[in-house]
Amino acid sequence: MKRLLTVLFGLLLLATGGLAVDRPRELSKKELKELLAKAMTPQDHLRLAGHFEAKAKKYEAEASEHVDMARMYRVQPTASESKRPMSPDTAAHCDYVAESLTKAAKESRAMAAAHQEMAKK
Repeated sequence: MKRLLTVLFGLLLLATGGLAVDRPRELSKKELKELLAKAMTPQDHLRLAGHFEAKAKKYEAEASEHVDMARMYRVQPTASESKRPMSPDTAAHCDYVAESLTKAAKESRAMAAAHQEMAKK
């Protein structure tokens, strides 16, 4: 029984390990640089597409956080109403960062789409 469970557990690890490799992930700077320099195969371009998709998701999540922070800063009491002073530019800064990250996410998705097209050719 122990042997059977060990074999089943090993097969489960192999199966999930294989899935993790196929899942889009952000590449390290070194991996990205090397892959951009040599990308020729459809697999290379799909890997790059996965990288840019992962970056886009990360940028979108960060943009959402900044939208929430801007909203929170806007409902905070003003400096005259509060004991701690608030900069009026804080919410505007968060808006700017959110816009920049949203733009970066769009550009990253465009790069992912371009690499997906390259993989088809």
